[in-house]
This record gives sequence, C-alpha cells and structure tokens, in this order.
Amino acid sequence: MVHCYFLVTAFEFLQSLDRKHYEKIIFNIRKVQIDQDPELFKKLTDEIWELRTLYQGFQYRLLAFWDKTDSYETLVIATHGFIKKTSKVPENELVKAKQLRISYFADKEKREKK
Repeated sequence: MVHCYFLVTAFEFLQSLDRKHYEKIIFNIRKVQIDQDPELFKKLTDEIWELRTLYQGFQYRLLAFWDKTDSYETLVIATHGFIKKTSKVPENELVKAKQLRISYFADKEKREKK
C-alpha cells in the first residue's frame, strides 16, 4: 500500500474547505491508495502528479510527487491544493509543486545526515 503525506500547504488547503468537500477528497485519496485509478490520480510531468476530485461542481486538485527513497515504504507527498477553473493545470501551480518537491528532498537529506 502507498501512504499519502501532506505538506503544510496541502493540509491548510484541505482545512479551508467545507467538511463534506474535504471528506470527499480524503475518500478519493483512500481509493487511490488501493487502486491507482487514472481518473483520480494522473501523471502531469515526470515528477508531478495530480489527485483529482470533482464534487458538487468544484474541481479540486492536490498536486503530489512520489518519495521512493525508503526501501520499506513508498510515499505520495501532496504539495498543495487548489480549485481548478480551466481545463489545464496552471503553470504556476506546477512550478509551485516542483519547488516544494525540491525543498522536501533537501530537508529530508538534512535530517538524514544528522
């Protein structure tokens, strides 16, 4: 099973939502952990994926990346979320996810050296 971890920015996005919307996103994340449904979890670039939820007319997106550096556990790290308003993921959201990915691995490397 793949485990999902939320960076602070992703957690804050989820916390800002109405409870039922938040619960629907978490429900979809649990589905993806069991079966990687391409309707819910889609690769955007070599490094960035999107967790997709459509609920009550809102298109919620959590951008994420894989952390396979641990031989015992594979993580999907959700970087941040937004409400999608166009058919394409905005470039600034991809840039933000890539920057958060770089920071995550840099911080992880620092922790492991201690």
